[in-house]
Amino acid sequence: MPIPIKIGAEIDAMRLAGRLASEVLDLLTPLIKPGVTTRQIDQAAHRHMVEVQQTVPATLGYAPPGYPPYPASLCTSVNEVVCHGIPDDRPLRNGDIVNVDVTVIKDGWHGDNSRMYIVGEGSIAARRLSQITYEAMWKGIVKVRPGARLGDIGHAIQTHAEAAGFSVVREFCGHGVGARFHEEPQVLHYGRPGTLDELVPGMIFTIEPMINAGRRDIKEDRRGNRPYDGWTIVTRDRSLSAQWEHSVLVTDGGYEVLTVSAGSPPPPSFAAHGFGTTLVAALPA
Repeated sequence: MPIPIKIGAEIDAMRLAGRLASEVLDLLTPLIKPGVTTRQIDQAAHRHMVEVQQTVPATLGYAPPGYPPYPASLCTSVNEVVCHGIPDDRPLRNGDIVNVDVTVIKDGWHGDNSRMYIVGEGSIAARRLSQITYEAMWKGIVKVRPGARLGDIGHAIQTHAEAAGFSVVREFCGHGVGARFHEEPQVLHYGRPGTLDELVPGMIFTIEPMINAGRRDIKEDRRGNRPYDGWTIVTRDRSLSAQWEHSVLVTDGGYEVLTVSAGSPPPPSFAAHGFGTTLVAALPA
């Protein structure tokens, strides 16, 4: 399928959806602490989306082919959970790490992002994994510009993560986003520079690397005798996993990060030249 190209009012609508998605994470940041359940986090997000933003939680009831309807308004992936963790009544514990993944629909357009949170006092190893994953996402973002290739993004992410001794999950990737939750292109978080699709202005896609502290292998979560819920994916070796996600627009001069709000963490120093209210970066002169 062709890669959708957004223009004019479509891009403006995506900017709004992206900001609103990021603002949900701003709201949740002070709530994520020991003793709070991920279901409580989900409920707070749902109320804010529906009652304050007048947005639609994109994950609630989402059922792509082969999956049961997703039962919550966001994903909460704790510790060894790689992605798609379903909120539940287990309280978060001191030292846990959790990825919160939020997608809102505003006027038919999707804003998609996620952040990592350290619950209470995290270990040095957990904090390092989260930091390297954040940097890896940004290593990919700064490669975005007209004429670059998707392989440039994946190579930058893979190189940074593996140099730190971590591994990159291969089975899940970033994706185009717009009027549909998942569009072309697929954005791999590993690969070779100069390969895959060429970037052109108007493309919008997520960059969302999943980085494991141990091996890259993953599996469905089937602990004990409980049936598989159809969504939760964990590291095969039960090592910690981290993920960060932004939605990015290819501009005429470089990139614009769309999922930005007042509480967004600042980019690493190597990307800080592009940091501002709209997180726009231009091509170097």
